[in-house]
Amino acid sequence: MPRAMSFYSEFFFTPLTEDVEQLLARFQHTDSVRYEHFSAIWREMSFSDVFLGLTREGEGKRFCRMVLATAMKYFLPPYSYQIRVGGLYLLFAFYHTQPAAPPVQIRLALKDWAPVQKFLKDSVDSGHLDVVYIYQTLVEAKAFHYSAMPHFLTFQKQRKPKNEQVCSEFLGRTMAIHDLLSAEIVEEVANIQNQYEKLKGATAEVSSQATMTHRDLDAQLKDYMSEFLMWQEKTFSKVGKKNSEDDEDEEEESSKSRATLLSSIKKKSFSKVQQVPKSRRHRQVEKVDSSGSGAEITQETVPRKKKPPSLRARTWKSLGMTEDNNPVQAWLLSAPDQKERVPLKKASHQPPCPS
Repeated sequence: MPRAMSFYSEFFFTPLTEDVEQLLARFQHTDSVRYEHFSAIWREMSFSDVFLGLTREGEGKRFCRMVLATAMKYFLPPYSYQIRVGGLYLLFAFYHTQPAAPPVQIRLALKDWAPVQKFLKDSVDSGHLDVVYIYQTLVEAKAFHYSAMPHFLTFQKQRKPKNEQVCSEFLGRTMAIHDLLSAEIVEEVANIQNQYEKLKGATAEVSSQATMTHRDLDAQLKDYMSEFLMWQEKTFSKVGKKNSEDDEDEEEESSKSRATLLSSIKKKSFSKVQQVPKSRRHRQVEKVDSSGSGAEITQETVPRKKKPPSLRARTWKSLGMTEDNNPVQAWLLSAPDQKERVPLKKASHQPPCPS
């Protein structure tokens, strides 16, 4: 999520993701990709009520943008085909139930165009016309906004970017091994191996010890495929448990880091206790007699700093004059003429006394 949506991602993104994953998990248990099964789960959970409580227009648009981005995440790899179909149905449902006017569009990034086209091709080849119809309906409604990036570009860097966790139960497993076991490929390999051994025995020039293939190749293939399937089931079961344990460990680490931070702050605050400077410790203490009570009071002799001379004093000193030799009176703005020997007095600004 971009930084502009940090407020909404902090309070609404996590609970919304939990509700979406619960809906997709119920859709996964149906073992179907039909839209009627998805719509039944949608109505049963009353999922359209997710937009209730939005009063301001700007708040509603930001929330709709976050909801569509959350659904878009499950429409893209690495999730399985059924979960991606559920993500597409979520996009269709959220787009047509959002309260924003005009409706907020679904951002489809350039890097996601190739996986989406491959998904549509697989749907057409498999005959899932519901999926193709829903996607074409969104295209006809101009619901997609083809952009270069999945989110708005912001120049404010996040301090700690969040790593989105991938639900291990929704990941698509490799089905090629099951196809090999179910098909007659292993039997064909065994037949080819037997034919090769017969041809080699019929040719006298070729030594019986020389071989270009592995013996018992079909049995080895079966063993390897069974081992892979067992490893796959164990790995997926462990990943789900590991994710829950990692969440608990992250909570414990955050609480520990918070406690250590508080203790470090307390240590710093208590260590900065005000102490008497060394210059004041060695000052002489004088005893002063109080005339009223006769008690002895100790006072510290504080040396006073000498006040620097003013600008006028420094100017007179540079001119070789003092305040006594200055002929200009302080309250005059200009010097009087020497011809007029009229004593000048400072004008009084006080109002005359009433008679």
